[in-house]
Amino acid sequence: MKNGIISEDFRKKLHTIIYEADTKAGRFFDLALLAIILISVVAVMLESVASIKIRYGYELAVIEWIVTIFFTLEYIARLIAVKQPLKYALSFYGLIDLLATLPKYVGLLFPGTGFFIAIRAIRFLRIFRILKLTHFVGASNQLVVALRTSRAKIAVFLFCVLVICTILGTIMYMIEGPEHGFTSIPVSIYWTIVTLTTVGFGDITPTTPLGQLVSVVIMILGYGIIAVPTGLVTAELMRGEKKVNLNTQVCPNCSADKHRDDAKYCYRCGHSLHE
Repeated sequence: MKNGIISEDFRKKLHTIIYEADTKAGRFFDLALLAIILISVVAVMLESVASIKIRYGYELAVIEWIVTIFFTLEYIARLIAVKQPLKYALSFYGLIDLLATLPKYVGLLFPGTGFFIAIRAIRFLRIFRILKLTHFVGASNQLVVALRTSRAKIAVFLFCVLVICTILGTIMYMIEGPEHGFTSIPVSIYWTIVTLTTVGFGDITPTTPLGQLVSVVIMILGYGIIAVPTGLVTAELMRGEKKVNLNTQVCPNCSADKHRDDAKYCYRCGHSLHE
């Protein structure tokens, strides 16, 4: 600190520890953070058990306040470590960190909302960056792209399935009738969908030989129908497969991430990634 202003060297060191999972200090900090998040979530779960709350309520409350204070200081440190704190505050991880910090304070103003503290579990999303598992994030992005690309085919397929369920449901209504639980065509369609998806609640069952024969056909048809959208998405995944970067570095200027593995400068603002 110099003259009440945070020095650049201090900010850089703080940024390295808090944001850089590639460094030893950064990895230790993030793993410790995950451990604290786990302790917080477990404490909230235990507090929901009446017998444990009666016996250890005070200890659990102390743990929760310690965790809350730590998260508050950590959030402030994250704002200090970047040159544009507002961008971090409005970023995906920034909003997650804020949501994970507020519940305890909200609980003071609005009693009974303490269990919202469990949303801290969403901070486990950081594990993808911390443990260099960003390739899983990349795979999930590919899955989203594949679903978006094949949405028209899937929509047509689902429409056809709905038509089939309507036809088969009507047939089952005509075969079984209200006396066997198929009280209406909508109820029969509901049974058809349950059977086709292989869920089988068993609340309605066919009793006539012909109805049981149709049921067998629907069950076998269900296995084939489940495979179709899976094949459509898989084909798009194979077509759109690409290399995923493992770089976890965050720009110290604008907080942008997802840089290429060989990147030296931020793709968004051009700032050096290796100050």
